[in-house]
Amino acid sequence: MHLSPTLAWLVDAAADSAGADRLLADLGAHLVADGVPLAAGSLTLEVPHPLIAKRTWLWRAENGRVIEALGFAPGGLAPDPPNDAGRRWLRDIAEGEVHEDLVGRPDGPLLGWIGPRPFTADETEQLRQAARFAATPLAVLAARATLRATLDAYLGKRSAERVLAAPLRRDLGETIQAALLYADLRNFTLLSETNPPAEVIAALDAWFDRIAGAVHAFGGEVLKFIGDGVLAIFPVVGPSPRQASDATLRAARAAEAGMVYLNAERRAQGLPPLAFGAALHLGEMLWGNIGAANRLDFTAIGPAVNLASRLEGLCKPLGRTVLVSGALAAETDMPLIALGSHSLRGIASPCEVFALPEKQAPMS
Repeated sequence: MHLSPTLAWLVDAAADSAGADRLLADLGAHLVADGVPLAAGSLTLEVPHPLIAKRTWLWRAENGRVIEALGFAPGGLAPDPPNDAGRRWLRDIAEGEVHEDLVGRPDGPLLGWIGPRPFTADETEQLRQAARFAATPLAVLAARATLRATLDAYLGKRSAERVLAAPLRRDLGETIQAALLYADLRNFTLLSETNPPAEVIAALDAWFDRIAGAVHAFGGEVLKFIGDGVLAIFPVVGPSPRQASDATLRAARAAEAGMVYLNAERRAQGLPPLAFGAALHLGEMLWGNIGAANRLDFTAIGPAVNLASRLEGLCKPLGRTVLVSGALAAETDMPLIALGSHSLRGIASPCEVFALPEKQAPMS
């Protein structure tokens, strides 16, 4: 069977594309080389993501550039745009009819093209054949994207990259230095015992949005949700831990501010405010796989993690929302309040403890 260069590329090499955006650009270039007059093309895929429902890539033939438009899932950051995002964009590029093909199945990827003039019957057939042959490489890319998106959602971006790059064995890990943030809600047991499960979950989700949002905004990564608690890390990059330490402190401040706004909303709804405690520490930890032979968990363990957890337990008796260990305090110039040396349960040596300065309440 004789295949055009475009179809041969789709069979032999397209599945190795770095992503759907690259596949679209290369497919467009191959079609142009095969004599199909194209002004632009689009590719729309559904994606597994907590916030994003669709991704649409838009390619321009004149410069080979690809841009992306996102369609958000219900409850996401913005309303989900219509399914014809690619079609509307193509019509802005050139006049004429947009040619579209569903790839593989009725709810599969959508390929769209527009030319500087109407397509002939032969050109339309070339586009249809390209869509048929694109089904397999697009399925490969979609499966790869699904795996990556799933791992990102459950593990975080850095941890997902580490898992994908290494064999699935529990004896693999590395020692890293990182600033840690360990936080949990106050009185969660009472909250869970005196409210319906749906309200408890809503409160947890709102709390996690604030703390995780603050962590991610300053370059950290949530490693674990532990009941009502959060373990986040800010890996040290380069010889100095200053940047990671400062980022952790700023994230803690941002989480405090976020909870102030959340509690104002809760009071307006007649709900009790949510209080939390957080501990910040700097140290080394083992970052990798642990678990049973056939059931693994990717996590961070070690004395630094233990100390952060124990330090957080001092927040309530010391009457502070955020506590900082001496190890992290030594690596920042941000103002802190010394609270002296304290013994921590299960930790051999006393820990120098600091607190963030309390913010003054706004004047009424």
